[in-house]
Amino acid sequence: MKLVFLGTGTSTGVPTIGCNCKVCSSSDPHDKRLRCSSVLEVDGKKILFDCGPDFRIQAINAGLNWIDAILLTHGHSDHVAGMDDLRTIPYAKFHWKLPKEIETDLKKLPNIDIYGLKQTNDSVRKLFFYCFPNPEKKGPHYTGMLPLLRLHDLTEPLTGFEVAGGIKVVPVKAMHAYLPVLGYRIKNFAYLTDLKTIEDCEVNKLYGLDVLVLGMLRHTKPHGSHLSLDEAMAIVDRVKPKRVFFVHMSHDIGFHANFHELSYRKEGGQVVPVPANCNLAYDGLEVEIAD
Repeated sequence: MKLVFLGTGTSTGVPTIGCNCKVCSSSDPHDKRLRCSSVLEVDGKKILFDCGPDFRIQAINAGLNWIDAILLTHGHSDHVAGMDDLRTIPYAKFHWKLPKEIETDLKKLPNIDIYGLKQTNDSVRKLFFYCFPNPEKKGPHYTGMLPLLRLHDLTEPLTGFEVAGGIKVVPVKAMHAYLPVLGYRIKNFAYLTDLKTIEDCEVNKLYGLDVLVLGMLRHTKPHGSHLSLDEAMAIVDRVKPKRVFFVHMSHDIGFHANFHELSYRKEGGQVVPVPANCNLAYDGLEVEIAD
């Protein structure tokens, strides 16, 4: 498996509009962060995690021209606002040179399967109302090039499911303050972002990982809906993945190059340095993952 980080920043991105702090002014490309999204290549398929407002440039930067499935964590704008740009993906799959049987019948274009909590998908349906059938047929009918989206609602009790013709996915539920969010485990890899609390039964799904991607907003200052470094490391210390890559960082995390100069407070109060197997992800980073 291979993971490509398309974006690793929090909802404001880095640099943040109007900010002239040292991080936002940094010339190091590792300190420039688009909104959070990644794509996992597994068994010849490409699985996208979230589709935020920077998706178009992220796809161009990564040479991404097809997606076999999308796994949504939640419905906040920085994680779903790029879905209109998905309208190009079925064409991009063919490099805009459609086979004759499709060119004469665009209904044969492939749809993109999207999975998320029903609450998340309902947000998508509302935000991109023109992309879905309107049974009441009220108002003008949109006739432009539409994203070909096929939403799959995940409802409780949450169980494992398959995407892209047989890839097994285990949903991991957490809370983003008062909002339910999903992380996902695929084989020895798990992706969780935008969480503050997580129940023990969900943490138990995270043992035995090669790579854990985990949202971590900043160093020590607490936040009402995101993990600080101390809180994120409490999860890491518990499940002990081989490697950890943090995402969804704000400019408050400091310079990418200085991350391992930071320390965190373990449960019990001991202050220790960040271990070498824990790193800040950065836009464009590619990571090979053991199956």
